Amino acid sequence: MHAILKRLAEIGISENELLLFEPLSAHAAAWQGFADVESRSDYYEAVQCYIRTVALSFAERGVKLHSLDGVMISPLAVIGEGTEIYPNVQIRHGVTIGKNCVIGSGSVIENSTVGDGCVINATQIYQSILDDDVRIGPFCHVRPNTHLCRGVRIGDFVEVKNSTVGQDTHASHLTYIGDSDVGERVNFGCGTVTVNYDGKKKSRTVIGNDAFIGCNTNLIAPVRIGDHGFTAAGSTITDDVPDDALGIARARQINKDGWVIKKQQG
Repeated sequence: MHAILKRLAEIGISENELLLFEPLSAHAAAWQGFADVESRSDYYEAVQCYIRTVALSFAERGVKLHSLDGVMISPLAVIGEGTEIYPNVQIRHGVTIGKNCVIGSGSVIENSTVGDGCVINATQIYQSILDDDVRIGPFCHVRPNTHLCRGVRIGDFVEVKNSTVGQDTHASHLTYIGDSDVGERVNFGCGTVTVNYDGKKKSRTVIGNDAFIGCNTNLIAPVRIGDHGFTAAGSTITDDVPDDALGIARARQINKDGWVIKKQQG
């Protein structure tokens, strides 16, 4: 192994380029393909051979690979039997994935645990935990210290960071959940933002069970929405909403008759 590393260093391959494959002993047989590398072209061909060998080793253990195109799997990953992996997926270091999951194209998973029966589509996940039966994507970002509990549904263009999202909660699209503790069976309307940063410090939002967050709601942390609490669409919520209450925080509509005609004439 040391001789191979020395040869790679001689042709300008740095250790940073090899980080995906560390520790090097994890798949020693595949590394033998680097023994004859004498140029960068040789190196890239050897890399492709390595990636293919590692991926096929998971196929032999019951992982279903729909294609090897763009699939990169750390040799130290743990992937359960029956899990399907589509093209253009990166499963990096520190990843455990349960049984019968679907990992869709464009997904990147790093330092995270994914439970059984999850569906992940075109989503990036870092330093987080997904319990069983979570469905997420496409085009989502799960940032560090996030815990998505069983049955959570996260839809397109949703970002979650440093938050716990309770069982069977849904955020279907265009939502930011940051520094939040969210209960069970919560529904987030489109365009919801937990406003967690005031320029100096970050504060948390707490949402109780069975709450309903109306579309385009801004939750200005620190703030709490109680159990069965509702917020009206278009509200900016700065004060706590009690259990079973509706929070409304928006200006009353005013219509100015004839305003368009006057503007066009002016």
